[in-house]
Amino acid sequence: MRQPLVLGKNMKDYIHIKHGFEPVFSDTSKILILGTLPSVKSRENNFYYGHPQNRFWKVLAAVYNAPVPQDIAQKKAFLLANNTAVWDVIAECDIIGSSDSSIKNVVPSDIASLLEKAPIERIYANGGTAKRLYDKYQKDLCGREIIQLPSTSPANAAWDMEKLIKAWKAVL
Repeated sequence: MRQPLVLGKNMKDYIHIKHGFEPVFSDTSKILILGTLPSVKSRENNFYYGHPQNRFWKVLAAVYNAPVPQDIAQKKAFLLANNTAVWDVIAECDIIGSSDSSIKNVVPSDIASLLEKAPIERIYANGGTAKRLYDKYQKDLCGREIIQLPSTSPANAAWDMEKLIKAWKAVL
């Protein structure tokens, strides 16, 4: 028997993913950066933007004029020192690998509760999918706009490091 197709993908290729780690924030976090969901590599590394080709940490380090953090402890300290919070729009979903375009059956994260705990002034989306999903699932609950930045994913080959850094300086 043939499997039903969804967006040209076979249903058996989907796996259900639950977000595996907590948001990073403090009572001084003024900026919140939202991704969609941790990639396969990030889930393996148990922290945000864990794929070695993802440019997130290099871009933020350039924006904040700081050394690129290397391990989870350094990354958390780097974020907190720069009053920056990081989380994802999705708490769980069905997905094929790390493909944002395959995301379905979304359960959103409770971003509104984070906004009650931290003095977030601005929210940024790391890419178009994060913005679209925030607008769909979070905007009405949070009552806040989100600013889309270009994705730091290696899949976003149209944006080189120089262009990414220039665009991401908006967080300053």
